[in-house]
Amino acid sequence: MRRSRGFAAALALSLAGTGAGAVLGLVPRAAAITPPVAFTADALSTWQPNGVVWALAEAGGTVFAGGTFSAVRPPDGSGGAEQSAVNFAALDAATGAPTSCHLSFTVGGGTATVRALTLSPDKQTLYAGGYFGAVNGTPVSSLAAIDVATCTVKTGFRPAFAATVRALAVTGDTVYAGGDFLTVAGQPRQRFAAVDAADGALRPFTADADEPGRAVEVTPDGQNVVLGGDFFTVNGTNTHALAVVDATSGALTKTYAGFIETNSVVKDIATDATGFYTANEGTGGGVFDGRIALNLSDFNQRWRDTCLGATQAVLPYQNVLYSASHAHDCSSVGEYPDGQRHHLLAQPTTGVGKLGWAPDTNDGIGEGIGPRVMTVGSRGGVQYLWVGGEFTTVNGSAQQSLTRFASTGDTGAPTVPVATAASFRPGEAQVRWRTSLDLDDSALTYRIYRNGSGTPIATVAADSLFFKRPQASWTDTTVAAGQSYTYRVTATDAAGNTSALSATASVTVPTSVDAYPDRVRADGAQLFWRYDDASLPNVADSSASGNQNGVHLNAPALRQTPGAVSGASTAIGFNGTDTRVYGDQRQTIGGSYTIETWFRTNTTRGGKLFGFGNNQVRGSSQYDKHIYMTNDGRLVYGVYTGATRTITTGAAYNDNQWHHVVATQGPGGMVLYVDGAQKGTLAVTTHENYAGYWHAGGDSLGAWPNPPTSEFWAGQLDETAVYPSVLSAAQVQNHYALATAPADSVVQVQAAEDTYANAGAPDGNYGGSSSLAVRGTSLYTSYLRFNLPAAPAGTVLKSASLSVKTSTMSGAGTADTVSVVPVTGAWTEAGTTYNNRPATGAAALGSFAGVPDGSAVHTTGLDTAALAGALGTSYGLALTSPGTDALWLWSSEAAANEGTPQLTLTFGAP
Repeated sequence: MRRSRGFAAALALSLAGTGAGAVLGLVPRAAAITPPVAFTADALSTWQPNGVVWALAEAGGTVFAGGTFSAVRPPDGSGGAEQSAVNFAALDAATGAPTSCHLSFTVGGGTATVRALTLSPDKQTLYAGGYFGAVNGTPVSSLAAIDVATCTVKTGFRPAFAATVRALAVTGDTVYAGGDFLTVAGQPRQRFAAVDAADGALRPFTADADEPGRAVEVTPDGQNVVLGGDFFTVNGTNTHALAVVDATSGALTKTYAGFIETNSVVKDIATDATGFYTANEGTGGGVFDGRIALNLSDFNQRWRDTCLGATQAVLPYQNVLYSASHAHDCSSVGEYPDGQRHHLLAQPTTGVGKLGWAPDTNDGIGEGIGPRVMTVGSRGGVQYLWVGGEFTTVNGSAQQSLTRFASTGDTGAPTVPVATAASFRPGEAQVRWRTSLDLDDSALTYRIYRNGSGTPIATVAADSLFFKRPQASWTDTTVAAGQSYTYRVTATDAAGNTSALSATASVTVPTSVDAYPDRVRADGAQLFWRYDDASLPNVADSSASGNQNGVHLNAPALRQTPGAVSGASTAIGFNGTDTRVYGDQRQTIGGSYTIETWFRTNTTRGGKLFGFGNNQVRGSSQYDKHIYMTNDGRLVYGVYTGATRTITTGAAYNDNQWHHVVATQGPGGMVLYVDGAQKGTLAVTTHENYAGYWHAGGDSLGAWPNPPTSEFWAGQLDETAVYPSVLSAAQVQNHYALATAPADSVVQVQAAEDTYANAGAPDGNYGGSSSLAVRGTSLYTSYLRFNLPAAPAGTVLKSASLSVKTSTMSGAGTADTVSVVPVTGAWTEAGTTYNNRPATGAAALGSFAGVPDGSAVHTTGLDTAALAGALGTSYGLALTSPGTDALWLWSSEAAANEGTPQLTLTFGAP
């Protein structure tokens, strides 16, 4: 019933950012929205009918709406009075307000309705079909012609349809109709007919169907008519729901027996220059609810979109197919699983992949279908996509039965990113966030701001869709060991709409490698959930690739302590009833993999700790590659090969202690480890092959051996990881040992004494000064004394660093390199002068490669072995420089030194 031609918009790939870890994303051209989408997702102010809109058409900037309603009212909150509108309204395409054209479609008995609207090729005549007996009092019979210019019924057009007309298409001289009727003008015409476009006289065209017709469309060359509906035969020949017939005679050109499921029907057909598209609705199980594209050259299928959810309308426009449905399950085409309904979608006319356009309605009144019809109107160079149906909300706001979206004026900003930061080794900090949601832009630009700066330190382009929001990440490689940093992230769309800043993500860069997470990353984890997140709903992925984040469901308990791994990492708590975490990325699992997690519980109801399933929010119908606990505390690792194949531990682990479990499968079969020790093997190398998501804390377990009372886990999890390879027994044991080793401890030691020597005052002592100075010529040398502690029992010194703070005087920084060397001679703060200054060693323990102006803390690493040999003693350091540019620092006596000069010592397991 609608035709559209246009040019395809190109999609480009880009990698942006100024650090490691930037992700690939679609980068938009200079447009308000991401091509090839032509409309924003921002609903415009539109008058509202008080019933259902079944039909839309447009001419000259006026949109005509037909349906089952009695009035239209202003948009909510805009004021104004309701106007009578009996099953028909004419509205300005640009303002959404009623025009002066008022027509009432009525019937003497029953309920009148307008079910189809279409324009003549010259757009001077509007044809309206439905069930009615008069228009503004002029007798008609379910099909009428309206003069667009005068908004009056054409009395010379007088076809007589004996029942409801549900679909219309028109050429220069013929109107084609589909519906419930069995006769037209007293002549047999079953469900489809053609009449003269001028006077309504019945044409010889005969395409009799055994069940109602719901859609009719003329091919662009005018030679054929495409029929859609409930039927199983046309002209006595088997062809279910779809047929192509000759435009003059109605004789069959193409039949489709067995092509569409028997419990599915065609609700709408639309055509462009390359093909035609069907909207399909099914009832019951095993239905086809999606969309089909067929070629005009041979009427054969080009593609089939098998999403479930009763498609009501399709509209091709500029090489994009817009659809109205309540699509709730697109897993069969590699997209989102069964769950939330999505009522408006877009995809290329060349395939099934969804584009970044997803405004939404609710199901609404009546049958609870949502949107039912679409058309494009134009005024002032702006295109408007109008949507009608039985919905009562649009994008979460009250709006009934009509809405519209423009080709310009994108005002909707992306959602605010939820950012976190982590650091596992000196010199690196990983900033990561779940990609934002923008209903008309799939390609977004993220800006990362550090330490409150108004200038971004990095920019990352990343792609996301409403059903696919992978984690994006960026690694800051300019951080200093021992320093703390804060990060905030914004998201910007193609129109420049920018989200608010994310909440602050803070991180302290370690002075030595954090052994456990560093080893998990080094061993190749592709998913690594540490559960250190401070807020819902995102679970950060700490793997090196950093894109397999998770999503909290029903608010698990965050930041539970103590965690499984020695140190500051926290755990997550699940209630055993409805809380869990699901992966945000749909994937398939190869023949080799490892799953690993730490757990603690005292439950006697069992539950699934971790596993793979084909759904996200709802329980999965396919599920294996999982670890679950029986009611008596034993662990089960299982896969499905047509039968359940499992390894079960002999011992129970519901003792409220932290335990480590690892399950592997590969060419050598299945292996289960607990607390670093192998607990069982099975010579099974295959598992069920399906696309799905990882789950922590619960998912389906029906029909598995020794099923627990609860499929949900009541307890804590920590350090969950998935690898695309088989970890060796040595790697598993190493992970267990690293996690249970004594935690690193950090000791900060402030200078016990500090002073400097000044060649310009050979006998001067500066022991009580608030400043320290360093220069080569004329010489300043600063001396620092630290009382070093002994290493804690069972640990060694792993790293050491020195922090100093530049003073607030102008030019306090230096362009010269400042070296940190050991003091080998005796000295005291109160007695040191230039003339009796102590001797120093020649080998530098560390250095500052220039220090910028401005009062700030600066840190350098020191030779660990040198300081390790001095532990438990009083140790002296000197700051020296070869140049003439002086460095000025706060001494330990200065009020503004903030604890500097200071040594930071990190102790840990040998």
